[in-house]
Amino acid sequence: MPYSRLGTGDHHIEEGQALIATKQTRDKNDLIIVQEKLDGSNCSVAKVNGKILALGRSGYLAETSPYEQHKLFAKWVLLNEQRFIKLLNGNERICGEWLAQAHGTIYNLIHEPFVVFDLITKNERTSYHNFLLRVLPLDFVVPNLIHIGQPLSIEKALKKIEVSGHCAVDEVEGVIYRVERNGQVDFLTKFVRQSKVDGKYLPENNNSETIWNWYAV
Repeated sequence: MPYSRLGTGDHHIEEGQALIATKQTRDKNDLIIVQEKLDGSNCSVAKVNGKILALGRSGYLAETSPYEQHKLFAKWVLLNEQRFIKLLNGNERICGEWLAQAHGTIYNLIHEPFVVFDLITKNERTSYHNFLLRVLPLDFVVPNLIHIGQPLSIEKALKKIEVSGHCAVDEVEGVIYRVERNGQVDFLTKFVRQSKVDGKYLPENNNSETIWNWYAV
């Protein structure tokens, strides 16, 4: 979003896209969905040839990661394998935020540490409605929904996350806008506060021990 803090690899969307999300839709076929942005490690679970695979953001097996949080993710996925078998069809993957380790935000989690936000078949995102129909019956946690319908200004969106839906101890870093058109995902964009400091709780950045929001196997 315009005026959002940019991280590594981020870029601003077109002005017209920002207007659609925050001020004026093109017509009745646009749907604006706004969610609380979560701060963890982007991970996914895929079903390939009938096998459930826990993956890191880059697509490598989580169990091969040098980081303990990703090895922990692989173990958690194995413990929840039957849920993923029921959820996923062949060549589908579910993406989410793995919140076990604190990155830039500490959470007092009252739900499981994997929050799912996208169900993808090949390169196609599932619509929000169909996504919910797939994940909610299996008790997966989804990002806090703060708005659905017409455009929502960034100012109003930030007002709605003054209290986190996921028990964040720190200020919530921002929001995600999902824009759908004719029942299909058109584009996603985010607004991140300028005050956000990436990875401030990671031990390599502050010379301290790892801070866990959740730790169990």
